[in-house]
Amino acid sequence: MAGRRPAPAAFLILVLTAAFASISSAVRPVSDAHRSAASELFAPSADGSFGDLESTYEAVRTFQILGLDRYKSVTGKACEFAAEKLASPASSSAKDLFHAVRISGVLGCSVDAGVYDVVVARLKAVIKDTNSLLEFYYSVGGLLSIKEQGHNIVLSDAESTFHAIKALSQSDGRWRYDTNSAESSTFAAGIALEALAGVVSLADAEVDPSMIGVVKSDIVKLFDTIKSYDDGTFYFDEKPVDATEYKGPVMTSASVVRGVTAFTAVASGKLNIPGEKILGLAKFFLGIGLPGSAKDCFNQIESLSFLENNRVFVPLILSLPSKVFSLTSKDQLKVEVTTVFGSAAPPLKVNLVQVLGSDSKVITSDNKELQFDRDNNVHYLDIAPLKIDVGKYSLVFEISLQEPDHETVYATGGKNTENVFITGLIKVDKAEIGISDNDAGATESVQKLDLSKDTKVSLSANHLQKLRLSFQLTTPLGHTFKPHQVFLKLKHESKVEHLFVVPGSARQFKLVLDFLGLVEKFYYLSGRYELEFAVGDAAMENSFLRPLGHLELDLPEAPEKAPRPPAQAVDPFSKFGPKAEISHIFRSPEKRPPKELSLAFTGLTLLPFIGFLIGLMHLGVNMKNFPSLPGPAAFASLFHAGIGAVLLLYVLFWLKLDLFTTLKYLGFLSVFLVFVGHRTLSYLSSASTKQKTA
Repeated sequence: MAGRRPAPAAFLILVLTAAFASISSAVRPVSDAHRSAASELFAPSADGSFGDLESTYEAVRTFQILGLDRYKSVTGKACEFAAEKLASPASSSAKDLFHAVRISGVLGCSVDAGVYDVVVARLKAVIKDTNSLLEFYYSVGGLLSIKEQGHNIVLSDAESTFHAIKALSQSDGRWRYDTNSAESSTFAAGIALEALAGVVSLADAEVDPSMIGVVKSDIVKLFDTIKSYDDGTFYFDEKPVDATEYKGPVMTSASVVRGVTAFTAVASGKLNIPGEKILGLAKFFLGIGLPGSAKDCFNQIESLSFLENNRVFVPLILSLPSKVFSLTSKDQLKVEVTTVFGSAAPPLKVNLVQVLGSDSKVITSDNKELQFDRDNNVHYLDIAPLKIDVGKYSLVFEISLQEPDHETVYATGGKNTENVFITGLIKVDKAEIGISDNDAGATESVQKLDLSKDTKVSLSANHLQKLRLSFQLTTPLGHTFKPHQVFLKLKHESKVEHLFVVPGSARQFKLVLDFLGLVEKFYYLSGRYELEFAVGDAAMENSFLRPLGHLELDLPEAPEKAPRPPAQAVDPFSKFGPKAEISHIFRSPEKRPPKELSLAFTGLTLLPFIGFLIGLMHLGVNMKNFPSLPGPAAFASLFHAGIGAVLLLYVLFWLKLDLFTTLKYLGFLSVFLVFVGHRTLSYLSSASTKQKTA
C-alpha cells in the first residue's frame, strides 16, 4: 500500500477521536453546563424581551428551575408584558391569558384582584363554550395558576368539564384535539392529563373516583406505547401524520411527563407504571446533553424538574465522573448515584456484577461492592484487582436500596451498564530494521531499534533488495496488542511521500518492501529517503510518531513512459511567509555646481529687491499721508501687515511650502487685503477731497 496519503499524525488524531466517540456521550445530572446553555439560548433581544408570551414564560420558568438570578433582572419587562394582556382579557385569547398568568406566578408580579376577576370570568366562559382540548388546557391551566397565586378559584361545573375532556380520549391512551379530529395524539394525551389534573384541583367537590380510575388505566395504556433504545432509554413520539402538527420526541415526552406527574399529584393511590420506564424517560432527557434550541431546553429542564419529585417513581441516575481510566496511574473507578438534578440519593449499595469486553464476551462475573465516600458522595473501587487490560469494556452495575420502603419511591433500573475505556503503556520489543538480498531473508545489514527514544539508522539498498521491519507490542498484562494504526513513511528529498501500513499477525508486526516491485510506485526516484514510523491507538498512552533515520535508495533510470511524480501541494500559507530580499542599486546623483557658484546666483536673485529699496529712497518715500485717526490708522497698519505677510509667504514657498498650500494661504490673504485696502484707500480718497474743497 503506497502513494501519497495524509500524514500519520492526522491518523493518530482520527484514531483518538473515533475511539472516544462511543463513550463521550454520558448521561450526567443537570449541571452548570446546562445553566450556561440556558443563559445563551434564552438571551433577550435588544429591548429586553424574549418574543411572545409563550417564549417569555419558557425563559423565566427555565431560569427559575435552574436557580439563575438572571430571571429576576427581566422581571420588570416580563411583568409589564403580561400585565398588558391581562388588562384586556376580552380581546386576548385563552392561550395568551394562560401564559400571562403563569408569567405573573413565576415572577411574583403584582396583579390587582379586580384584573384577575375579569380574567377568571373570561376563562370560565371559554370552558363553558368550547369542545377543543387546547382551549380546555389553556383555560383550566390559567385558572389553576391564579389559584396557586393565592386567589380563591372554584370550578363549579368541574364534573361536566372532566367528562368533556375525557370524551376526547381513545382506547390506546391517546387523545384527540377536538370532536372533529380523526387522529389521536400522544402529545394531546399529555396536555389532556394536565388539564384533568387542573379540573380536579379546581373542583368544589370530589370528582367521581371511578373516572379517576379510568384515567389511571388510560395512563397505563399510554405507557404501553412508549418506545425505547437498547441502553434503557424510553421516550414517547408521535405518528408523523401531519408535518405541521408533528411535535417530535422531546416535546411529546415532555408533554406526557407534565401530564402524568400533574395527575398523579392530585389522584390518590399509585400508578401501575414500571420504575424502569420512568428512569428511562429521565435518561432520555439527560441524554439530550446541552440542547440546541430554547424550546428543547425548556422541555428538558421542566420535565426533569417534575421527575425530580413525583409520586410515581423518583429516578436515580448512576453516572461516572470519568469514563477513561489509566492502568499506569492506577485510577480508581468512581460512581455517582444522584437524582436528575444531582441531589444525594437515599442509602444504597452499588455493586459491580459483570465486566464485558468490546465483543460482549464476559471478562469477569465476580460481584464486587464499591466503597462509599460520604464526604464526596462517591462510590469507588480500585480497578487493578479486576485484572482487565487496555481497551474498551462495558461495566454492569447493580444498585440496591438499603431501606425497603424506598423501593416504592425510587427507581434504580436494576442493572446499569456503562462503557469505559482503559489505557496503559504498551511495550515495544524486538524491533529490527534491515536490508535483505533475497526471499530467504539473508540480510546484508540489520539494526536493532529502541523505539522508546529517537533512533537514527542509516541504510542503503538498490532495486534488487528488500527493506524489512519487524517488532512486537505487549500490553501491561503481557498480551499481544494490535493498535489501530501502524505506518511506515518514506519521504524522498523531492518531498514525494510514500505511506505503508505495517501488517500484524498473532505475535509480530512485520513489513517487507520489495523495491523491485515498487520502482513504479517510487517513480524511479533514487536518492535519500527519510524514514518515519508511527504507532497509534486510543488505549496506548505512549503512541508515537518517530523518525528512524534515512535510506539511500538506488533505483534504475526511468523509462520514457514511466509515471511522473505528482505535483507537490503548495502550502496556502506560504504566501504569508518572509519574502526574498530585494537588492537594488540607486543611480549615482548628478554632478552639482560648486557651492560658491550657487551662492553667487542666490545673491543675484536679491538684486531686484535691493533695486526696489534704492528706488524708494530716490523717490523720497514718506509717511505724511498715513492716517492719524485711530480707526483708519488701524486699517492702514493691517493693510501693510498683509503686504508683509504676502512677502513672507513667498519666502516660505521658496523654502518649504508646495504650490497648492501657498495658493490656499494666498487666497485668504487676498480677501483680507482687499477688505482692509479698500477701507484704507477710501479714507485717503475722502481726506484728499476734503483738502481740495477747503
